[in-house]
Amino acid sequence: MVLFRRSLGDVLRSRRMHRGLTLRELSAEARVSLGYISEIERGQKEASSELLASLCSALDVPLSDVLREVSDVVAAQETGREVARSVEATPLPVAAPGSGDVVASAA
Repeated sequence: MVLFRRSLGDVLRSRRMHRGLTLRELSAEARVSLGYISEIERGQKEASSELLASLCSALDVPLSDVLREVSDVVAAQETGREVARSVEATPLPVAAPGSGDVVASAA
């Protein structure tokens, strides 16, 4: 079963790390507790629309971009185009440009 909250957490973590922010820095910028952000990133908590908007604002990324990326990840999981990740967080396969496959990265 595909869990939206887990995919959302993966995308948010990837975006945060791409920006070079620590959980503490994102927490201060978004005015959300560090522990709660950590739980969201691990897929253990659901993010409200207000909280998600605050995180996206702090990450300087449009909410629509995050939701689109999550949607792409969920679609890939539903169709079996993604290899299941192990506990060691094996990197996701990367599709050749123009192949039409979803390209994702694990952070």
